[in-house]
Amino acid sequence: MNKPASGRKFHWLARLLADDKTSLAAVPLFSIVLTIIAASLLLLILGKNPLVAMAAFLRGSGLMIKPSYAGGQNMITDFLSFLGILSPMLLAALAVIVALKAGMFNIGIAGQMLAAGFIATVFVGYSPLPALIARLLVILIAVVVGALMGALVGFLKYRFNIHEVVSTIMFNYITSYVTGFYINTYFVDIISRSSKVCSAASRLTITGITLGRLRPTIPLGILIALAAVFVIRFLLEKTTLGFELKAVGLNRDAARYAGIKQGRSIMLAMLISGALAGLAGAAYYLGYYNTIVPKALASMGYDAIAVSLLGNLSPVAAIFASALVTIFQKGSVYMSSIVGVPKEIASVITGILLLFSACGTYIRYRARSHIEGGN
Repeated sequence: MNKPASGRKFHWLARLLADDKTSLAAVPLFSIVLTIIAASLLLLILGKNPLVAMAAFLRGSGLMIKPSYAGGQNMITDFLSFLGILSPMLLAALAVIVALKAGMFNIGIAGQMLAAGFIATVFVGYSPLPALIARLLVILIAVVVGALMGALVGFLKYRFNIHEVVSTIMFNYITSYVTGFYINTYFVDIISRSSKVCSAASRLTITGITLGRLRPTIPLGILIALAAVFVIRFLLEKTTLGFELKAVGLNRDAARYAGIKQGRSIMLAMLISGALAGLAGAAYYLGYYNTIVPKALASMGYDAIAVSLLGNLSPVAAIFASALVTIFQKGSVYMSSIVGVPKEIASVITGILLLFSACGTYIRYRARSHIEGGN
């Protein structure tokens, strides 16, 4: 029986989405297209021009030229600022990826970021240490704090079978209120009501320089994030540890039968995930920002879930997925001022993207059903 003309028309798309080789790129791109369509319909309902809004997102992220700039700024400074917030997003996404590869769902990224950023700020951010030593210590402290928190979650999962989603959510609350108490009690800035700003020498950014008429802020975190991408890719694809983590994530019973120690793998996966989240916290609180708002968790810890799913849990693809989500988040303020809609619309678009990204398996299933003659 011949397929309807409409079915034959989209057969090529179904093949791209169903094929194991092409689906790794085709499914995320399809999710992005669906997100743009849904976001455009939402903007049309609000009476706004979707093309103007999308261009404003790009301009706010330094990827398109604005009609005008404030003193000391241009497209380059905007783009450097974009890279500054992209760095912790990418590191947070890598943290989610490592945990998911081992079958663990680390929803405590935000809490691990906050704990690492707070402790690094207290011990180094307020010290008179020179820049090189201070920045190295910030990185070291952030890695250790994040790794310890992640390993604790892994230990609770293996030893007491406490689900990691429950434990990480609880740790998020604990971290938020404990750090909030100490900031409000000992480290608060009486004017901003946030923590006192940390020293320029301890920040993972280079500030205070002038290039002609420009005053750029150069993010060092992007170098750390890109290096982490290739380290994690090598770990997962080329090492025995990476194989064991993926084996435990795919089938724990089979991994146990093969002699892989599940407890060790779970704890190591969460330790690495927490270390990456700690680095994200350093790049966020002592990089893009230099202060901490009490009792507030970074939404980035949850946006990273969308990034990891959009990138099909690939460290390299996470670079592009992080850039896309960051465009919506970073460009939201400028878009709001130009288009005249609340900047929270960016979070709505990110949520839509997360929804379509989570449907990746279903999209492949429907594509294969279409090829095999299903509805």
